[in-house]
Amino acid sequence: MKTYDAIVIGGGPGGYVCAIRLGQLKQKTLCIEKEEVGGVCLNWGCIPSKALINAAHTYEKMHSSMGTMGIKVGSVEHDPNQMQDWKEGIVKRLTTGVRGLLKSNGSDLMAGTATIVGPNRVEVKKADGSVEQIEAKKAIVIATGSSTIEIPTFKFDGEQIIGAKEAVSLRKIPKRMLVIGGGVIGLELGMVYQSFGAELVVVEALPQLLTGVDQDCVKIVERRIQKRGGKIYKNTKALGYEKQKDGSVAVRIEVEGKAETVVTDMVLVAVGMRPNSKGLGLESVGVNVDKRGFVPTDKFGKTNVPSIYAIGDVSGPPLLAHKASKEGEVIAEVIAGHKAAKDWVTIPGAIFTDPEIATAGLTAEEAQAKGIEVAVGKFPFAALGKAMAMLETDGFVKVITNKSTKQVLGVHIVGPEASTMISEGALAIEMAGFAEDVALTIHPHPTLGEAFMEAAAHAMGAAVHIVNR
Repeated sequence: MKTYDAIVIGGGPGGYVCAIRLGQLKQKTLCIEKEEVGGVCLNWGCIPSKALINAAHTYEKMHSSMGTMGIKVGSVEHDPNQMQDWKEGIVKRLTTGVRGLLKSNGSDLMAGTATIVGPNRVEVKKADGSVEQIEAKKAIVIATGSSTIEIPTFKFDGEQIIGAKEAVSLRKIPKRMLVIGGGVIGLELGMVYQSFGAELVVVEALPQLLTGVDQDCVKIVERRIQKRGGKIYKNTKALGYEKQKDGSVAVRIEVEGKAETVVTDMVLVAVGMRPNSKGLGLESVGVNVDKRGFVPTDKFGKTNVPSIYAIGDVSGPPLLAHKASKEGEVIAEVIAGHKAAKDWVTIPGAIFTDPEIATAGLTAEEAQAKGIEVAVGKFPFAALGKAMAMLETDGFVKVITNKSTKQVLGVHIVGPEASTMISEGALAIEMAGFAEDVALTIHPHPTLGEAFMEAAAHAMGAAVHIVNR
């Protein structure tokens, strides 16, 4: 029987990072992956979708604003086949790179489906049907991620009723697309195909899109969808569908108790993700799993079974690749005997709609619910020279501070490059920074980052380029 110091089940952004870090720390490590290294993120999630989003944003900008800049463009067309080939090339380079990093850091990679058969033992079923048992002297790390939730009344057929995996691989742009779910995945991918000409309809069961995100930010994205001709249904249930003789799909919805039918060409089901905790043998070795299927852990990533750890989506929200990667690094250090723990203050989030939304820390409502009186600073991109020069003036930077101490509690951005700008906000929160720290930090001009500086100053009533309340 082969023996390793640690076995990592799953080769996604949590698993492969954990295995690489374990290798760097001189731990003999095996990473087991049943599909392709990189997991959802590299293969059909984060990276493929961002490639398409960038293409869509470029296409949209060439149509809507190049003339304003004085740049005249001839016929602008899109080629979905070439776009997909380009996207797949990016994915291949990244997954090949991950394999190389595992190897160069001394970690082994095995293809197969793993089952935990003991506190320190894993059984692997390989593609050829053979089965092998492997021992882990120190730890087993569960990094199996999550999978798309499928609605019983909208079973995927891979053609007209699809999930995110299919949505990033379309080689034909639908004329009409209905998205079930107004969350991150639904809005990101729905807006991609809206940019390429699809008529977009979003159906959300809850009272608002992007639940939990600062609603002032969300309203900017909603207006953009509607400005492009999209329709948004809130408090609406998707009940079922019938395929029509002309090839279209008639979707039955219930809008606040009233029945309606929306005819479309493609339905994207994007109602969330569920943890991949079934079939791993967790129950047989006594690992606790909660009602939603998540595997609870402590600050060291340990489950209730001391030798078994869990990281990433399978261990609980937020379901974010960068959270999984950071947990992978931390848990590797714990296994190797270093002093490490999950002790971060905030995990930033980025939503690649158009415009982008990025968040870190508390919203004003969350802070108030904790009994904290807040002061809010806000600076619009419409007042920023760099944003004007880019023809991207929708949105703002909002800074939430403790009214009495002026400590930065939250940063919320909607607008150009929000996903890049939020890192400064996360750093301010992580370092227990104050609005004055941000406002007194000289930001280069002209840049988008100036909006963060001005918003922080505005929270103190000291903004220069906007009227203070």
